[in-house]
Amino acid sequence: MFTAAIHGFTLALGLILPLGVQNIFIFNQGAVQPRFSKAIPAILTAALCDTLLIVLAVVGISVIVLSSTWVSSVLLLLGIVFLIYMGIATWKSKPSNGSNNNAAISWKKQIIFAASVSLLNPHAIMDTIGVIGTSSLTYSGINKIAFTISCIAVSWLWFAGLAAAGRFTGLLNRGGRLLVMLNKLSAVIMFATAVYLTLRLL
Repeated sequence: MFTAAIHGFTLALGLILPLGVQNIFIFNQGAVQPRFSKAIPAILTAALCDTLLIVLAVVGISVIVLSSTWVSSVLLLLGIVFLIYMGIATWKSKPSNGSNNNAAISWKKQIIFAASVSLLNPHAIMDTIGVIGTSSLTYSGINKIAFTISCIAVSWLWFAGLAAAGRFTGLLNRGGRLLVMLNKLSAVIMFATAVYLTLRLL
């Protein structure tokens, strides 16, 4: 059981570490919200979405998604459209007058955006369902449960820590210049990802 838990933890950590749309969004919300508590909707939504994907992967839905061409194509198309929309919104978003609050979004938009970058992100879905789902096949019973819980724990701890790091950055950068640069970088990554997904779709 311990070995399965460690495997799940290290595997999920390796998948969640790379810079991506989901991570950037959570970090940004931690940075631009007036208080850390205001970023909790984004944190909870992203963590819950990851939990859902991990559970679905472990119970075997990965077989359906990975074997269905049309499902993969629909996911790619939705991901492309959303990434373009988010890229434009992020590029235009900027702190002004020395305050980060102008770039903050409401809890409702946080939930919508966090759910979208989690559930409409083909890379996240393929990583979670493909890698975690496949790896879980080597376990059964209590070992599979330990593996699953460890994977889920990584998401919850990571997103909370990411938002906290964003909050710390926001406090150090009252003028907002760093956040403007981060928003531009985020938008470029989103556009580049959209182009890559478009090439895959074609």
